Amino acid sequence: MSQSANPAVAPQKVCLAYSGGLDTSCIIPWLKENYDGCEVIAVAVNVGQPDDLSGVEAKALASGAAKCYVIDARDEFVQDYVFPTLRAGAIYERKYLLGTSMARPVIAKHQVEVALLEGCDALAHGCTGKGNDQVRFELTYQTLAPQLAVIAPWRQWDIRSREDAIAYAAAHNVPVQATAAKIYSLDGNLWHLSHEGGILEDPWAEPPADAYGLSVAPEDAPDRPAYVTIGFDRGTPVTLDGQPLSPLELVAALNELGGAHGVGRIDLLENRLVGMKSRGVYETPGGAILVAAHHELEHLTLDKMTMRQKDQLALAYADLVYNGQWFSPLREALDAFVDKTQEPVTGEVRIKLYKGSATAVGRRSPYGLYDEALATFGEDDVYRQADAEGFIRLFGLGQQVAAQRARRLHEQETGAAR
Repeated sequence: MSQSANPAVAPQKVCLAYSGGLDTSCIIPWLKENYDGCEVIAVAVNVGQPDDLSGVEAKALASGAAKCYVIDARDEFVQDYVFPTLRAGAIYERKYLLGTSMARPVIAKHQVEVALLEGCDALAHGCTGKGNDQVRFELTYQTLAPQLAVIAPWRQWDIRSREDAIAYAAAHNVPVQATAAKIYSLDGNLWHLSHEGGILEDPWAEPPADAYGLSVAPEDAPDRPAYVTIGFDRGTPVTLDGQPLSPLELVAALNELGGAHGVGRIDLLENRLVGMKSRGVYETPGGAILVAAHHELEHLTLDKMTMRQKDQLALAYADLVYNGQWFSPLREALDAFVDKTQEPVTGEVRIKLYKGSATAVGRRSPYGLYDEALATFGEDDVYRQADAEGFIRLFGLGQQVAAQRARRLHEQETGAAR
């Protein structure tokens, strides 16, 4: 038996978050070997992965699982996780639109529900001991089912690399797609596709063409721009070019359109929760379009103080999501604030897609704060320009007084020097 760290009481039935990929494919036989033939219940949650999940149940059973649940959570993922994060304006470290971070809580939630239904006494996941996902899964476990033991094979087994995992899978006749030649760690869902590992571990190396899967290279995108209009209702995107679409349909359509124009590519050196920097290549074509449109509509509809405060809290929201604290009181409290700010964020934004960029070129709302009568450079009867003189005098009063003090101090210092 290979190295393991068994709970005080060996689990009899383990519920595994199963993807059918390299790591979780190895975990099923490993669990049965290391926990005296325990029963493994696999749970595959569909959040829009690029892999075809139609054969995942058969693969899990062939690998030794007693059962495999395949749960379609795509609508839930977009409606209850992606769109609230979009409305919050949450972006991690200036670039990352949190695709993986948002998906883990919904997967873990359904895994816990199956574990309780099946009477499991342990939960297992395929996250490495170096990554963020282990925290995202286990914080969800702690919140929703703290009584269940947790097994994290990557923190326990003898496998130390993806090459080792490929060899283990081959020895146990488990078919996997990963190879030594193309050894990226992939994660995909309706919102994004990410690549890590391989040559990307060298921050000086430009990502190769095969590090992308949702978008064309910007230089290969069409030479003519495309225009798309996104409609919002209280901060939630609801229409595409005037046509109402479901959340799933809207994101899927924008992913295709944005990908065709090279939109949404991100190359990021990020600060992981566990204390190290890592490099990831992310593609979020539809998300990049929606973020640009949502930000622009907020510029039109939110007052200055509200927008400033919302921008500050968006950083906290992004950290919560990235750190796996979705099911936290603070995230719920921030949602209440966001809900209030989004009341006037209704209208349409026209986005221009061209060679990797998504740029807002038009915006309109029945609740916009822009007043052409006030902003015009032409003649108006609303704004009395003479009032600006007194305003400027009062606005600069503190600065004036501070400058006078600085001059007095300078005179005293120069006088003392003499």
